[in-house]
Amino acid sequence: MIATIIGVYTLVIFIRLYVSVMQIGYINQIKRKGAVLMGAKEYLDAANYAVAKEKLAMVETFVEFGLFLMWMGGMMGWLDSSLAAQSPTTQMIGAVMGLLLINGLVTLPFGWISKFKIDAQYGFNRSSLGQFIKDTLISTLLMLVIGSLIVWVIGMIITSSTLWWLWSFAFIFAVVIAINMFFPTIRALFFDKVTPLENGDLREKIEELMAKTGFVSSGVFVSDASKRDARLNAYFGGLGKTKRVVLFDTLIQKLSPNELIAVLGHELGHYAHGDLYKNIAMVGAMLFGMFALFGNLPETLYMELGVAQSPQIVMMLFILLLPLVSFIMMPLMGIMSRHNEYEADQTGAELGGAEHLVNALKKLVAENKSFPLSHPIYRFFHTTHPPVVDRLRALGYDIHINPDEGYADPCPND
Repeated sequence: MIATIIGVYTLVIFIRLYVSVMQIGYINQIKRKGAVLMGAKEYLDAANYAVAKEKLAMVETFVEFGLFLMWMGGMMGWLDSSLAAQSPTTQMIGAVMGLLLINGLVTLPFGWISKFKIDAQYGFNRSSLGQFIKDTLISTLLMLVIGSLIVWVIGMIITSSTLWWLWSFAFIFAVVIAINMFFPTIRALFFDKVTPLENGDLREKIEELMAKTGFVSSGVFVSDASKRDARLNAYFGGLGKTKRVVLFDTLIQKLSPNELIAVLGHELGHYAHGDLYKNIAMVGAMLFGMFALFGNLPETLYMELGVAQSPQIVMMLFILLLPLVSFIMMPLMGIMSRHNEYEADQTGAELGGAEHLVNALKKLVAENKSFPLSHPIYRFFHTTHPPVVDRLRALGYDIHINPDEGYADPCPND
């Protein structure tokens, strides 16, 4: 049983690495051809940035695979037995949270390299080392507090019901919904400082847009995201009465009011089509399948691992095998997400004007150094958004393709 699981995990790792190699090769080849949607230098920078991030991801994949083999090879039992002198509850929480902490500590350098080496080289990082340490500590403390409570509840469910996997699914699904409801508040409380958008023409246009679509929000806010990163972004967060509009200050600085309205129109399109609820339903289906699978693993697996079928071991196996199920589900979720993006673009064009949305998308690609092209197999496994060139075509923006020279933007924005 262990050999089968390790074999499947190894196959998944091989596919992930193969996809990355294909993506890197594709970018390195096509970056030498005609620039797309940005000037030649910006296009080359975006390509090199994408390649650097993908190479780092490949190294991290190797490290994660090594960790998986170590946990399955005896480290899981070692961690559990080392806490045997503690109370059952402390042992359970300590083992599960210990696994998460060890994995987080081992992979922490990749976050540092991504931010202070790669992002800094390409002009994105604005965070100090002190800010990075502070954010990491806050994230870790939140994980420990919230994670320990979740582990305790699931442990109680496992020990009290033969259908523990079903009730555990219901509990975790409720947690997912709660996170979606309160994410903007938690982010504002611990990470980004958000302030209400000042009264003025932009606020009036946003409120007029929301009134037109019947979107009820708890407010329009501006996040000081520029203290950490130079990228442009915005999001609609929360559910029910907790919904709010959050604009990154970088987005307000770089986009015109009309372009900003078109982008918000796109986001409102997601709400109009119920995309958030579709995504939650998809996550719920994935969680149900995972709990049904992991809740009925044969006892022989635990015997081969040399561990008892205790609540903490069950949860640790769930965490370790989660990437397998996620990898299988990613293409399906990607297909649905890319379809939703096209629909949201159409809504954004209707509410804010296709021309303004096109200009906004072009600026977002250039400012965020998002390489606009990718290998088909990479898109299949990883991307949640269609290629921007396809999104622009769907909005009526003509991008001619020359097979010998690659893509060429007829109206370069440089």
